[in-house]
Amino acid sequence: MEYRHLGKSGLQVSALSLGAWVTYGHQVGEEIAYQCMEAAFNAGVNFFDNAEAYAHGQAEIVMGNVIKKAGWKRSDLVISTKIFWGGRGPNLRGLSRKHVIEGTLASLERLQLDYVDLIFCHRPDIHTPVEETVRAMNYLLDQGKAFYWGTSEWDSEKIVEAHAVAQREHLIPPLMEQPEYNMFYRKRVEREYAHLYQEFGLGTTIFSPLDSGILTGKYNQGIPKDSRLDLDGFDWLREGYDSQEGKEKISKVGQLMPIAESLGCSMAQMAIAWCLTNPNVSTVITGASKPEQVEENLAALEIVPKLTDDVLAQIEEILNNKPEPATDFRE
Repeated sequence: MEYRHLGKSGLQVSALSLGAWVTYGHQVGEEIAYQCMEAAFNAGVNFFDNAEAYAHGQAEIVMGNVIKKAGWKRSDLVISTKIFWGGRGPNLRGLSRKHVIEGTLASLERLQLDYVDLIFCHRPDIHTPVEETVRAMNYLLDQGKAFYWGTSEWDSEKIVEAHAVAQREHLIPPLMEQPEYNMFYRKRVEREYAHLYQEFGLGTTIFSPLDSGILTGKYNQGIPKDSRLDLDGFDWLREGYDSQEGKEKISKVGQLMPIAESLGCSMAQMAIAWCLTNPNVSTVITGASKPEQVEENLAALEIVPKLTDDVLAQIEEILNNKPEPATDFRE
């Protein structure tokens, strides 16, 4: 396993990590979740991602039970959760001081932990002043309920604002961001955040490296039975698949698959490895509903050295979506 520093911090996270979105509490039971986490941990994965919103809190309960059953040393784990959607009540969602603190305490109870290593603001909250959220996050850090805090799917302007508040008030700024990033969704990580890596030492824990399964190639011949797009509650994903953009993605995956075959790997492994070639990616959060998927995803580490400049150029030619860099008016 490769370990990367989370941004400018001294914390090291496994380059590949395991997330609990969708699967824990919905598609798989606790025993399968245990097998998946055990397979990941035995392979060197130390970062496991969660959120209060996943399966309405059930994902945290499952993960907490697995950690307790496995008997792993807490110091060997990097556990995260994300706060925003805690329920339907007016104060059970958002990033108010009340919900940030109460939501975190509820998450810790479900996880059966004294603290999480990473705490994320799951989305920006247009109804709460950024200063209120920054102060609430610092309270959690001061109380030892979390070690580092960050954001998820915040635009760069809001992240800069949070840093400005922290600097002005002598508080700890957000260290990391959890954005979507994959071959088809690149602009935010590669262009919008570009100045934040150098300016603030921003770390990234990217999610959806397979674009909800599109980049596995399994949807190129239609929607397989029991796949995510076949399940109830994923109409929004099916709409994207059936759209013109979805059809264009499927076409490009078909063109990319021969490159993966030439590398001796699956399309999914190449897509995950591609994400790892970005030096600003601290860790790639993968998902799995069975331990065999964990093992296949982790094998992507072996593909990274095979993604030479020539191979990356071939991929780039097919994708044809590399974000334009900031304009250099000096040239």
